[in-house]
Amino acid sequence: MKTLFLRTLGLTVFLATWASAQDVIPLYAGTPPGSTSSSTSEAYPEKEYFSKIWNTEVVTNVTKPTLTLFKPAPELKNGTAVVVCPGGGFLALSINSEGNDVAKYLAAKGVTAFVLRYRLAHTGEDATQEFTALIADRQKFEETVGKVIPLTITDGLAAVAYVRQHAKQWDISPDRVGIVGFSAGGTVTAGVAFHYAPEGRPAFVAPSMRPLEDSRLR
Repeated sequence: MKTLFLRTLGLTVFLATWASAQDVIPLYAGTPPGSTSSSTSEAYPEKEYFSKIWNTEVVTNVTKPTLTLFKPAPELKNGTAVVVCPGGGFLALSINSEGNDVAKYLAAKGVTAFVLRYRLAHTGEDATQEFTALIADRQKFEETVGKVIPLTITDGLAAVAYVRQHAKQWDISPDRVGIVGFSAGGTVTAGVAFHYAPEGRPAFVAPSMRPLEDSRLR
């Protein structure tokens, strides 16, 4: 019994190690399309911290989008890949609960997962506090995030196209690359479904949106 327990524990640790993030990939070689020199990481440094308001880890002020790779164990790999888009009202990314944790779950099922850190509206000390204040006034909220939403969709499109173009590198099928998203990330996902080019056609999309984000899609 003890031997079986140790073997099971060893397998669990092994799979958990494989499901950990292995690479962070810049989505663009230079300045992202639609961004300006005033929207740089120097002017608005990206931050990651625990939000007491949302009770979770968040990322803010993303100006240089990236893909964080979570690879499945070799014996589990099934050739499918998914771009995961966390939510956060376009002011932050709920990076664990709607990003990394989802990717780890998918990797444990044999799916190669990529967590997309897409561009966000610029915020100050605490984006989640700003979100709480803004969400009470729909017009002000839309004025704040309206300009960044097309950029987030551009990032989603670029992410799917990038994974498809580099599919051989990760031993995945370019025809089995999809995208999923939550809340604001669902808007990114749906935007990809509506606006993809042939080279960035997703095999499947799974958006989960709230009405407020959905109204900004078109």
